[in-house]
Amino acid sequence: MRFDVYTPLLLSLLLSGVAPVIGGRVAPALAARVLTSAAVLTAAATTWTLVLLAAALLGDAPPVVREAREDGRRLVDPVPEVIGLAAAVALAVVVWRVHRAVRAERRTRRALWRLCAGQPADTELIVAASEVPQAFAIPGRPGRILVTSAMLGALAPEERRVLLAHERAHLTHRHGPLVTAATLAVAANPLLAPVRSAVVFLVERWADEQAATAVGDRRTTARALARAALTAGRARPACTLNFTDRAVTRRIAALQTSPPPQLWPAAMAVLALGTLAALLAADATGDLLGLLSGMLS
Repeated sequence: MRFDVYTPLLLSLLLSGVAPVIGGRVAPALAARVLTSAAVLTAAATTWTLVLLAAALLGDAPPVVREAREDGRRLVDPVPEVIGLAAAVALAVVVWRVHRAVRAERRTRRALWRLCAGQPADTELIVAASEVPQAFAIPGRPGRILVTSAMLGALAPEERRVLLAHERAHLTHRHGPLVTAATLAVAANPLLAPVRSAVVFLVERWADEQAATAVGDRRTTARALARAALTAGRARPACTLNFTDRAVTRRIAALQTSPPPQLWPAAMAVLALGTLAALLAADATGDLLGLLSGMLS
C-alpha cells in the first residue's frame, strides 16, 4: 500500500514521456489505439489511488480510534493524514474536471449536429456555402463530412478525393471516440496531457495514410494537405477532426517517406504501462482493505 498506491502517478509521467516517441515511430493506427488504451487505464488507476488515499482517512475517524484504544490495539496509519486530505481535495478536482470535459464534449457535439439539421439521413457529404476554407468530419450516426465551397474551390479534383478520403477515414475508424477517451483521461489525470496531444496528431496521420492508400499516391496526398493548409481559414469548430489543424508540416513530411512500421513490441510495452498501473492500483486496494479490516475488527 505504501508504495503501490503512488506508483500509477509515476507511470503517468513515464507514459507521457514515451508517447511522442511512440507517435513518431509506430504506425499511426496502432500507436493511437495503444496510447489511448494506456491513457484510459492509467487515468482510471490514478483516480482510484486518490480514492484509496482519501479512504485511508477512515482509519483516523474518532470512533475507530476510540475503539482501538479501548481494546488495547495498536493503530497502523496506512497513509499520513495530510496526504489523505490532499488526495480528497485532488479527487474533488478530478470529478470537477471530468464533469466539465463531458459537458464541453456534449456542447460541441450538439453544435456540430445543428450543422447537419435538415439534411437527408443518407447524406454523407454536406457542402456549405462559405468563403472560409474548411473541411472536417462530424462523428455520429450517421457520420457526416462538412466541406465549405471555398475549400472545394481551392483544390484540384484529385486533391478533393484526398480530402474526402481523409475525412471518411475519421468516420470509418471512429477517431472521434478515441480523441474523446484521451480527452477524458487527461481531465482525470493532467499528467497525461502529452499523451492526448500524441493521440490527436496520430489520428490525423492515420487518416492521411488511409487517404494516401485510397488515392494510391502519397505525393498527391501531401500536395492536397499542403494546399489546404495554405488556404485554410483560422476559425474552426472546437474539437472537430479538421483536415489542416494538426502539425501540418510534420504530416506532410511523413507523407514524403514510407509508412512507419507496426513495431508491435514497442506498442505492447506502452500498453503494459497502463496495465501495470491498473494492477498496482488493484494491489493497493487489497492492502488498504486488509489494513482497515484489521483496525475495525
